[in-house]
Amino acid sequence: MKTRDDIRNIAIIAHVDHGKTTLVNEMLKQSDTLDSHAEIEDRALDSNAIERERGITILSKNTAVKYGDKQINILDTPGHADFGGEVERIMRMVDGCLLVVDAYEGTMPQTRFVLKKALEQHLTPIVVINKVDREGARPAEVVDEVLDLFIELGADEEQLDFPVIYASAMNGTSSYDAELSTQEHTMKPIFDTIIESIPSPIDNSDEPLQFQVNMLDYNDFVGRIGIGRIFRGKIKVGDSVTVMKLDGSSQNFRVTKLFGFIGLSKVEINEAKAGDLIAVSGMDEINVGETVVSPDKKEPLPPLRIDEPTLQMTFRTNDSPFAGQEGKFVTSRQIEERLKRELHTDVSLRVEDTDDPGAWIVSGRGELHLSILIETMRREGYELQVSRPEVIYRNIDGVQSEPFEEVQIDTPSEYTGSIIDTLSQRKGEMLNMETTDNGQTRLTFLAPSRGLIGYSSEFLSLTHGYGIMNHTFEKYAPVIKNWQPGRRNGTLVSINSGAVTTYAIMAVQDRGLIFTDPGTEVYEGMIVGQNSRDNDISVNITRGRNQTNVRAAGSEDIAKVKAPLHMTLEESLEFLNEDEYCEVTPEHVRLRKQILNTNAREKAAKQRRSAARK
Repeated sequence: MKTRDDIRNIAIIAHVDHGKTTLVNEMLKQSDTLDSHAEIEDRALDSNAIERERGITILSKNTAVKYGDKQINILDTPGHADFGGEVERIMRMVDGCLLVVDAYEGTMPQTRFVLKKALEQHLTPIVVINKVDREGARPAEVVDEVLDLFIELGADEEQLDFPVIYASAMNGTSSYDAELSTQEHTMKPIFDTIIESIPSPIDNSDEPLQFQVNMLDYNDFVGRIGIGRIFRGKIKVGDSVTVMKLDGSSQNFRVTKLFGFIGLSKVEINEAKAGDLIAVSGMDEINVGETVVSPDKKEPLPPLRIDEPTLQMTFRTNDSPFAGQEGKFVTSRQIEERLKRELHTDVSLRVEDTDDPGAWIVSGRGELHLSILIETMRREGYELQVSRPEVIYRNIDGVQSEPFEEVQIDTPSEYTGSIIDTLSQRKGEMLNMETTDNGQTRLTFLAPSRGLIGYSSEFLSLTHGYGIMNHTFEKYAPVIKNWQPGRRNGTLVSINSGAVTTYAIMAVQDRGLIFTDPGTEVYEGMIVGQNSRDNDISVNITRGRNQTNVRAAGSEDIAKVKAPLHMTLEESLEFLNEDEYCEVTPEHVRLRKQILNTNAREKAAKQRRSAARK
């Protein structure tokens, strides 16, 4: 069978923060791709500002490097569980993968997830043990862990015979040997192993066209852009082709532009053939999983499975007293257009209309998936309000089911008791516990997704910031009945509008944690703190000291106010209860009650309590 020896197609897969993107960066630097004078910044593929700030990859990225007379097409994939759907689709585009594993942390939950997907697609693996220069690195043990994982996931003999390379992507070094002293400033061992081990694509370019769309891009000038692999045949600019739709229908169109990938650039090309990874424009309604074929031979490829959402939130127009003060885009039409535009590229997202024209149900793969969309919108100038995240239930074989996740925790051993206790209260079932010689314990749980909402902040507090928690979707299982997780503490809610005063904070700070600084503008119904007890308290946070001519004893004392708690967007979303909204603007993230008026809210609360007793 004829193959194309001039190219190799690989994906780089790993658990979050094990160094995939840094490794790709170094491969770009040390290949024959860029001009010798060209500068390349760290983690250049993570071009999104949020990706760079958080040190995570959110969307898959295409690049290609030249190595001698070969071209290596590389797909850098996300490592976080919320973006696992991206990983799954990428596997269909490539012939092999680089599995990157941290030499200290070893195999982690996402390592298992991404490797399982790669083995299911029968990809040829290469293992890169990264961060070998890290203090406490244990490369030999980690290779054994990886081998055990391969065996556990049912790898065949050929896959078990994987080559291993040891590297420090941060330093640009690699070696075939685990000894740190053998590291040299070169990526040659990785390049050579890719060329030798990864199969060349089949060259069947003389047969009728088959091109499958695995990812989407969008451009205001050319519309939707389908990114994928040519599995058969050739395609040229100006060709008339047919899209085989997911619903069984077909649609004809003319190819207006073709793009290839080289280095960090997308370059226009006139023609591509079997084995190439390309982008195609000219199709208004192309979707992931659809196949572009020759009009005279309409043979679609098997559709791609797209992960269904497991979490949903209600997005609303901002109707707080401060609405419209900061945002450029505040109307329901503008927010709806933005959400619908996100659907052009994010195939794991769902947006549904509601009976309220100013509200939409937005569903995604997890809290991070949805919070990044919210953060992106606020940076673009949007104002909106969002409700508490809720899991999506499904009816499976007549049984109402909810999502469960595998939770892996690495923590100092002294905190294990608290973690086991709190996760048990959230209906987590402990599957395994391993203690290492260095005082660390690894705990594995199976827990309902709704029990994990809001747990991250509690976990960091329990472990004093030393614990690491990772979780990934495992399965849908029957709903746990007669249990409703939620925040244990009530809130401190402002009864009026105005500027927060130091005097007022001093009067209420003993009741719990304060969220606002002196001078902050608040409104009635805005949440200004967390109560130390389980009920909500209405407080006057704007009260000033009475002005008199009499100097009170001690009035000259310097006011002592505890430092307020400033929560991030994710922490704010986790904090929410069912009767609250998170107000998001370009400048502020505020928490508020859905009913702002104090009397109306307290009346509604009494009615809920009365209904619950009945």
